Amino acid sequence: MNLDAVLLIETVNFAAEKHRNQRRKDEERTPYINHPIGVARILSHEGGVTDIEVLQAALLHDTVEDTDTSLAELEEKFGLTVARIVQEVTDDKSLPKQERKRQQVEHASHCSRQAKLVKLADKLYNLRDLNRSTPLGWTAERVQEYFVWASEVVKGLKGTNSSLEAKLEELFRQRGVHLAT
Repeated sequence: MNLDAVLLIETVNFAAEKHRNQRRKDEERTPYINHPIGVARILSHEGGVTDIEVLQAALLHDTVEDTDTSLAELEEKFGLTVARIVQEVTDDKSLPKQERKRQQVEHASHCSRQAKLVKLADKLYNLRDLNRSTPLGWTAERVQEYFVWASEVVKGLKGTNSSLEAKLEELFRQRGVHLAT
């Protein structure tokens, strides 16, 4: 087995352990691990991304934010670059939700290219998921507001991966959300 495959299997296993008791907020309450795996798959299959550290960061992107994982733990297990990418895409949960959302919009254009790739795939996965199944307790208006907010984040990520950006633009167009340049 080649080294990249070993690294990816180790990363998937770590993420699965960390997210093992979590569920998505959809009606089916799908296992949360489907999300980071799906984000990594979007990067590799749809975005043409082969950078192993970006794929690892995609698999780990919610571990610090949503589990007991620390950045130091990620750095020790997966290296400085992977930990840095995860840090760039991690919200500060000590802040109110609206402030976290504002900061995502504000910081998007200042992220590294690697973090921008993870953010693009994460938004693409989440928007597709919203189209597939509305989370429990969400109204149609809240879903639409999420699309509008996500378009603001994606504006700051433009110029990173034309394939992923085109897929996002199509989702926004279907919702009547204009993605300004």
